[in-house]
Amino acid sequence: MSDGPPQQTPSIARRGILLVLSSPSGAGKTTLARRLIKADAQLLLSVSVTTRKPRPGEVDGKDYCFIDEAEFQRMRAAGELLEWARVHENSYATPKAPVLSALEAGRDVLFDIDWQGARQLRSAMGEHVASVFVLPPSGKSLERRLRARAQDADSVVAARLAGAATEIAHWSEYDYVLVNADLEESLAGLAAILRAERLKRVRRHGLNAFVRQLVAEL
Repeated sequence: MSDGPPQQTPSIARRGILLVLSSPSGAGKTTLARRLIKADAQLLLSVSVTTRKPRPGEVDGKDYCFIDEAEFQRMRAAGELLEWARVHENSYATPKAPVLSALEAGRDVLFDIDWQGARQLRSAMGEHVASVFVLPPSGKSLERRLRARAQDADSVVAARLAGAATEIAHWSEYDYVLVNADLEESLAGLAAILRAERLKRVRRHGLNAFVRQLVAEL
């Protein structure tokens, strides 16, 4: 017997999530980040600032905000950075203001950052952070992916491969780990992680009011 027409799920206010993706270079985190952003309208991509030069096809202000070392040091000294790291002789950082603004509005922010940035972000933002480490299925596949990009010189590829073991050593600091052997499977896993994190009781601060109203109606 039907209880009547289906009701719309009530909207319950929640805090935004800072979803962190990290991996050794070439493991696929940037591709996963872009695909997830495209599939989820509630998710914003945190655009990092960096002192490295743009790669072919990268757009300033969309992929990264490309700045020089002097501007990076100014932002750091002024307290305008939420986290920062030095990676392969270049500096990367997250501007603080847009992230805090998104959290206040209940929006989720996706971060494509390394373990150093992730550690600083957890220290600064605590329970707002959910972190995912992306592993390649094998060392050989990681090398193939780096060389297939054809965006970096051989010396840069060699440096990234040498640094991969250091990056991977920090996998156990993360809440979740994905082995990216199949992009679609990894994307589905990442979307499931985000859905679960959004449903956590500690993030849904509107539950108290909802439950009080629910009990009052009984």
